[in-house]
Parts: sequence; C-alpha cells; structure tokens
Amino acid sequence: MKILVTGGAGFIGTNYVYYVLAQHPNDEVIILDALTYAGNRENLARAERDPRVTFVHGDICDPRVVDECVKKVDAVVHFAAESHVDRSIASAAAFVRTNVMGTQVLLDACRRHGNKRFHHVSTDEVFGSLGPSGAFNETTPYDPRSPYSASKAAADHLVRAAWHTHGLPVTISNCSNNYGPYMFPEKIIPLFITNLLEGKTIPLYGDGLNVRDWIYVTDHCRGVDLALRNGRMGETYCFGGRSERSNMELTQTILFEMGFGKDKIQFVEDRKGHDRRYAMDPSKAERELGWSAQTPFLHGLRKTIAWYTLNQEWWKKLKR
Repeated sequence: MKILVTGGAGFIGTNYVYYVLAQHPNDEVIILDALTYAGNRENLARAERDPRVTFVHGDICDPRVVDECVKKVDAVVHFAAESHVDRSIASAAAFVRTNVMGTQVLLDACRRHGNKRFHHVSTDEVFGSLGPSGAFNETTPYDPRSPYSASKAAADHLVRAAWHTHGLPVTISNCSNNYGPYMFPEKIIPLFITNLLEGKTIPLYGDGLNVRDWIYVTDHCRGVDLALRNGRMGETYCFGGRSERSNMELTQTILFEMGFGKDKIQFVEDRKGHDRRYAMDPSKAERELGWSAQTPFLHGLRKTIAWYTLNQEWWKKLKR
C-alpha cells in the first residue's frame, strides 16, 4: 500500500510514519506537512533515509499540492490539524482554515482520483465534557466546547458526508489524550517534564481535578493502522487507554518519577471552557479490530520522561 500521511511531521503523525515503516515493509509513505510551529522535519530524519519515504512540504488547503499527492497513493491517513486548545481560544481562524477547509480539500481530491481510501484522525474533545461517570463511545452526541473541538467536529461531519453522499470509503477514529516521544512541549506532559528539567515550576490549571484518559502514542498508531486496513467503511472507532487520571494525579506522578516535590506546582487561572472530564470506551475497536491499549500508563510515562531527558536539544529549540 502507498499511503499519504498528512501532518506526518507532527507528534502523532511522526509516530505513525515510524510505525508503518516498521510493521509494513512493502508499504510506501508520502508525508505532506506545512511545517508550521508544531511540525518539525527533524522528527523524520531517520524516516527520510528510507527509500520508501517521500516528504512534501505543502499545505492541505492548497488543492494543487494535495492533488499531486493524492493521485500517487492508495490511501490517505489524515493527521494534519491545528490542535492546541489555548491557541484556538486566542485565535480560531487558523483552526477553521486547516481543520475544516483542509479536510474538505483532501476529500475532494480523493473523490477526483477514483474514491481513494480515507481515514480521518479526530479527538475525544468533539464530544464535550463528561460527568463523574460513563465514557464516550461512537454513538455519543457531539458537544464541542472550544474552537479547536468545534473545528474537529466539523471535519468529522464532512468526512461522514463524503461517505453518505458520494460513497467515499472512509473511517474515522476518535482518541483520548496521547503522550509519548515527539510531542510538542506546549502540551501538559512534555511541558511539565521539560520545565522540571530546566528547573522551573509547572503550571497547573484551576484546582487540578480535570480528568483525562491517557493513551501511549504507539497504541494509538496501531489502532489507526488497524482501522485503515480492517475497519468497516463509514464507521467510527474510539481508542482509549482505559487510564483515567486527574491532572493533579498526573502532576504528582511526574513529580515523583522525576524526584521533585509539590513545591514545584504553580496553580494558574483555569482555561476558559475547560472540559471537566474525558473518558473513552474502546469496546468497539477491541471487538471489531482486535485492538487494545498495551502500554501501562506508568511504563509509558517513564519512557516519555526518558525520551525528553535524552533529547533536550530537540525540545529546547522548540521552547525558545
């Protein structure tokens, strides 16, 4: 299979590229990335030494560039997105452009070139906020609370519309919070790790009791790959780590693993519209795809801390 990976120089896209290269020796990959602040071509240094890999510097909102890429592949795996909630609150326009318009440009190109297979990578945030119990699943009504999640929800609906209206062979996956190597250091886990490595405090929103379900990025990439190859067309699959933790619990675990105390916590004003709890029920993916999260949280966190400790040159350039 020849796959176009959009956003392949970003956090999850990078990890997916390496997953495909390792697991599918006969596959070829075209990576399309605009190299905005969160896209880093250095992530792909090892991948680009592989003759199966082609890198294209381009914007998913550019129909000409997208067309040239899509016509050469069998399938598209769409990671490219503006993804940081705080940035969307400050300015939503880029999120609407990339996440909504860019997705439609890709869908149009897939239709033009013979209904190419399309997998869309989404987020649990499209479902809004949970109460103290229960979990999101594939039938949960959409209730986005931020410009970021609203733009991703719109993209999900466009993908489903392409299936229902035009018969484009699509699948969608919604995933809980990822963590692992190559994650841009503005996100909570790498931000806290890198701040501690620099001797700084770590900023914790509100009371720290917001709850997230965490999944190690390689587990997510395996799920995306299974959905691409074995998923039923027109279906959605939810991937979660079955690993809920409050932000306070997460903070305390990072502090303990890195040998610091609670004095490093700096409580800051809560984020506007901050969803209280996310949790994902991955039962459908487990049942239909034979998928499960295989990385225990503490093991994955230790691997993540070790990676950021060993790759300080990588993240220090990004934090400047």
